[in-house]
Amino acid sequence: MRKKIVVGNWKMNTNLELALNLVFDINELKGRELESIILVPFTHIKVVQDIACPNLKIGAQNVSQYNCGAYTGEISSTMLESMGVRYVAIGHSERREIFKEDNETIKQKVVTALENNLKPIFCCGEPLQERKNNNYLPFVKNQIKTALFDLSKEDMRNIFIAYEPIWAIGTGETASAEQAQEVHLFIRNLLKEKFDTETANNITILYGGSVKPNNAKELFSKKDIDGALVGGASLDAKSFVDIIKANV
Repeated sequence: MRKKIVVGNWKMNTNLELALNLVFDINELKGRELESIILVPFTHIKVVQDIACPNLKIGAQNVSQYNCGAYTGEISSTMLESMGVRYVAIGHSERREIFKEDNETIKQKVVTALENNLKPIFCCGEPLQERKNNNYLPFVKNQIKTALFDLSKEDMRNIFIAYEPIWAIGTGETASAEQAQEVHLFIRNLLKEKFDTETANNITILYGGSVKPNNAKELFSKKDIDGALVGGASLDAKSFVDIIKANV
């Protein structure tokens, strides 16, 4: 059975003191039996790892496509792996939109991460214009095809996919549960066609886009939505924990 999980993405928020307080609060509120992941700034990883309860996994928000070399300011998969990090977001819409990462670069990052025992949380999703033009399914297909279709079935076992419609990130807008389910099912069927039914049915597909405690339960009720990639609400311990509990 595929993993149901909620992932928090702190983005470029919190200082070290706020991060520690937030993790303490999440530990206390969610209990030790509920597994979740938080993607924290690179500067916080080691300190936050030391205080997180066993079922609160710490991941990174980005990674370089290169293992080492003269790439000032970059963080490699080998660095993350050596710190005990196991999860990393790749292809987040903000990396694509603001930092102009293209599908080929994202593909390289996925491959390098897998080679270094990291589990990529591969992000895909359409901007508003593609949604308005009714081109959102081909758009998402191209993102997935470029980045993932050259991987083996064994590699796919270590991939999470997060569908995040760009028009619903940080806007207060949320795709309806039906809109989200449509794309999640489309993604799963793509994976069935490329790999096989078993592989597709065992891949966790998360929804990301203004997930809140008041809409989480409806989203999670859909057959192909296995959890969430949570942005703003992950910076409030109670909200984040309420979303985790909605996925039980």
